[in-house]
Amino acid sequence: MRRGFLRIARYLWAAPCSAAGLLLFLPVLFLGSSVRLVGGVMEISLAPFLHRIGRPRLPFHAITFGHVVIGASRASLRRLSAHERIHVRQYESWGVLFFPAYLLSSLYQLLRGRNPYWHNWFEKRAYDRQREKSALPAEQRSKNREARR
Repeated sequence: MRRGFLRIARYLWAAPCSAAGLLLFLPVLFLGSSVRLVGGVMEISLAPFLHRIGRPRLPFHAITFGHVVIGASRASLRRLSAHERIHVRQYESWGVLFFPAYLLSSLYQLLRGRNPYWHNWFEKRAYDRQREKSALPAEQRSKNREARR
């Protein structure tokens, strides 16, 4: 029972961020993007929409807003799934505070003359965790996935 409560609490805490992602990309949902639910996370592929409008270059391959992950394509979503799932967990921890914290981290790095994306605290943590997880033996990764369900 407690585990179910904590899961609901994480969704509620990140809900304003998920809503922001849905609102930002709501127009493209109606213009042909594909949507699927994967492990409690809504994945939106922009590929069908981008093909319709001549496929402009996006400034990202995938971006996360709470429990909503938007990708340039299904392939991008698959390739970046582990990294974006770490951001989902960050949103579950930080809630709506993730937005200003992420921006402040980028601004801090920019003011230090560093790359605001690659040196962003949240991105560094996501890449570090992604490397840690990929270094685990396949059997352990499988057990970790099962434990999260």
